Amino acid sequence: MFAKRLPLGFVVMASLACACASQNNEPGGSGSGGNVGPTGLGGAGGTSTASGGAGGTGTASGGAGGMGTAGVSGTGGAAGRGGTGGGTGGAGAGGAIGTGGSGGATTVGGSENSGTGCTIPAMPSYAALATNAKLPDPFLSMSGTRIATKADWTCRRAEIAAQLQNWELGTKPAKPSQVSGSVTTTAVNVTAGDGTKSISFTASISLPAGNGPFPAIIGYIGGSLNSTAVKNLGVAIINFNNDDIAVQNSASSRGQGKFYTLYGSTHNAGSMMAWAWGVSRIIDVLEQNAATSKIDAKHIGVTGCSRDGKGALVAGAFDERIALTIPQESGSGGTATWRISDSQKAAGMNVQTLSEITGENDWFTNSFSQFNNTATKLPYDHHMLLGMVAPRAVLAIDNTGIDWLTAPSSWGAEQAGRMIFQALGVPDNLGASQVSHGDHCTFQASQEPEVDAYIKKFLLGQNVTASVNKTDGPAFNPAMWVAWTTPTLP
Repeated sequence: MFAKRLPLGFVVMASLACACASQNNEPGGSGSGGNVGPTGLGGAGGTSTASGGAGGTGTASGGAGGMGTAGVSGTGGAAGRGGTGGGTGGAGAGGAIGTGGSGGATTVGGSENSGTGCTIPAMPSYAALATNAKLPDPFLSMSGTRIATKADWTCRRAEIAAQLQNWELGTKPAKPSQVSGSVTTTAVNVTAGDGTKSISFTASISLPAGNGPFPAIIGYIGGSLNSTAVKNLGVAIINFNNDDIAVQNSASSRGQGKFYTLYGSTHNAGSMMAWAWGVSRIIDVLEQNAATSKIDAKHIGVTGCSRDGKGALVAGAFDERIALTIPQESGSGGTATWRISDSQKAAGMNVQTLSEITGENDWFTNSFSQFNNTATKLPYDHHMLLGMVAPRAVLAIDNTGIDWLTAPSSWGAEQAGRMIFQALGVPDNLGASQVSHGDHCTFQASQEPEVDAYIKKFLLGQNVTASVNKTDGPAFNPAMWVAWTTPTLP
């Protein structure tokens, strides 16, 4: 199994016995075939001709199957990777633009953040924020207009990212001017700096049998999935010691760790954003060494459980090179919504809320505590953090057996977040699996087929069905929490 972290002061339902005395207190596309673009898209293959133009180049928009641009004249291109219903494309013909299939593999962005060219409006003051008891509309831009096309999602996503950084997580610095390192069969070695100071850190690698290159899952402290099953699929595991980047012993450990050595102890990023920065630097080095290493830098996943599940979700949301994000039992601060968790608390459930978590540890920016009793003023909620992953893939694994983990709140976020994926034409790219059990961060064998399917489709590029949306907990009531409609985005 992957490594497992249990919580400090962990609270469970009365019917469960738990002696949890460790560190945590949270549970807690498409395009015609032919030479495929740097992100490999799903969708129908191109039509073969004896001497057409090179196949259409895939876009970086996602698994719904973006449009491939027409090729230039010349001999047929190499076979493209097909999506569900598309199969492997033959040599691509020039000229026509091919539409992608809805079931193609996730399209991974060619860059960490595609929204750098977007203009983000100035953030209002805390006092000027409106109160909204329902989950905010993810399709309503900060200008007050709703997005109208899939292409609009790039800048809407950038707005959500800016809001999360401003109010909750702190700023994720851009890639430093100097990033270098090496990849061996046992480790990724990273050095990052600005020319004045630098830091170095290492993440160990465990390779499956074979020659590679292999897709890889970056696991916070290794993660808590079934590592044997992952490696048997032909996927490497990269063990990321996130505590080395930002310490998370308690709220008093704020500003400690290598991230803060580089950026200063008063940097406003909470530890989760610092960890996300660290994951991005690992991917930088994997890309730099892609020609010689055994790791396929175009097919990277990230996972973690409990506090590390929160962190894994933030990393996946804030780096578009990550193809598959698997947060496990991440609870409040992860897949759960702040608003629904407060509602659970008001109904008498023993759940973790915003007002509790801000005093527990240094995961958030310091000023996030101003929302302790006013989560309804947040202009977003975590259905939108999940939505930031779209159209790439996320599989959320939750535990309904421990109240503190706020699984009904996570289920609400996942159902509302799924509407974002639906609007982008890839509803199944958000998978949600909730199962009741009493041992926090112990991976359940019943969820193995779901994890395997998402890995096969989104990391290995296999033509398999990956679709799960199940809970053994309470149903989500959209009429109570959603006052907006899901648009059909062309």
